[in-house]
Amino acid sequence: MLAPALAGLLTTATLIVAIGAQNAYVLRQGLLRSHVGVVVLICAASDAILIAAGIAGVGALVDETGWALVLVRWLGVAFLLWYAVGSLRRAARPESLAAANGTGGTSGATGTVATVTETRRSVVTRTVLLTWLNPHVYLDTLLLIGSIATAHDGGEPAGRWWFGVGAALASLLWFGGLGFGARLLAPLLARPRSWQVLELVIAATMVLVAVKLALG
Repeated sequence: MLAPALAGLLTTATLIVAIGAQNAYVLRQGLLRSHVGVVVLICAASDAILIAAGIAGVGALVDETGWALVLVRWLGVAFLLWYAVGSLRRAARPESLAAANGTGGTSGATGTVATVTETRRSVVTRTVLLTWLNPHVYLDTLLLIGSIATAHDGGEPAGRWWFGVGAALASLLWFGGLGFGARLLAPLLARPRSWQVLELVIAATMVLVAVKLALG
C-alpha cells in the first residue's frame, strides 16, 4: 500500500510543479491573501476527482472522444487570453500589494489603500475555469496518471487506488504550500514595481500557455 501511494505522490509532484496558469493564479491569490483556502480546495479537489476518474477508466473514453479535448482547448485559449489582458491592466496601475501588513489591499503612489474587491464568487469562478478549461489537466490526470496507476495493481485493484491517494495528496500539498506559503514573499512585493513585475509575469505565462494550447 505504501509503495504505490508513494509512487503516486512522486509522479504527480513532477507533473504539477511547473509554471502554469493555474499555479500563477494560486500564487497571486496567496499573495493577496484573498480566499486562499477556497482556491486551494478547488484545485486539490478537482485533481482528486479527475485522478479518480482516470483510475476508474474514464481516461480511455476521453482519449477516444477527440472533439471533447479540442473544445476544451479553445475555450481555455480564450479564457487565458482574457485573464492575461486583466493582468496587463492591473500592471499598468501604480499600485502595490499590501500583503506585508496583512491588509489584503493595495497601496497607491499617494499612500492610500484601496481594497481588493474580489468576491468569493468571482474567485471561485476563475479558479474553476482555470482548472477545468485546461486540457493539460485532463491529459495529466485522466490519461497519464490513470494509465500509470494500472501498473501499480500489485495483482489486485487496490494498488492503483493507493496510487491515486498518493497522487491526490501530492496535489493538496503543492497547492496548499503554494497558496499559504506565498505570504513569505509579501515583503518582496510591497513596492509598486515588484507587484507590476509579478502581474507582467502572470500575463506572459497566460499568453504562453494559450499559444501552446492553440498550437496543439
